[in-house]
Amino acid sequence: MNEKESFGARLCSAMQAQGVPLRPSVLEREFNRRYWGRPISLQAVRRWLRGEAIPAQDKLQVLAEWLKVEPQVLRFGEDAVRSVRAAQERWAQLSYAERASLDAFLCLPPEQRRIVQQVIEAFAAAYGDKGAAEPPR
Repeated sequence: MNEKESFGARLCSAMQAQGVPLRPSVLEREFNRRYWGRPISLQAVRRWLRGEAIPAQDKLQVLAEWLKVEPQVLRFGEDAVRSVRAAQERWAQLSYAERASLDAFLCLPPEQRRIVQQVIEAFAAAYGDKGAAEPPR
């Protein structure tokens, strides 16, 4: 399933979860009641529901608010959102010293960054998961 089809499936699921009939005319009417911009056509709504198109961000926001779902969940799916949140949590757990090291790394010229990256990759290959189990010093 491609991303447009996946979006269409999520849109249909969100409508069903809110008890909204899966009819393009209902979606068109309810969307246009809430959207401040130029009204959308019945054809555009059909394309969303069939998984042939994804609405622009401003329209996606209106849909998400109406259907009581996070815009990013409607657009990308729960798994993608969970993955991003997990990565954010991992970065949030970095100590001040680790963040300072990353800032210093980012200030290096590209060639020096490559060298540091190769050193880190060599350590990771040599120590694998053993280093991850030990607490940082």
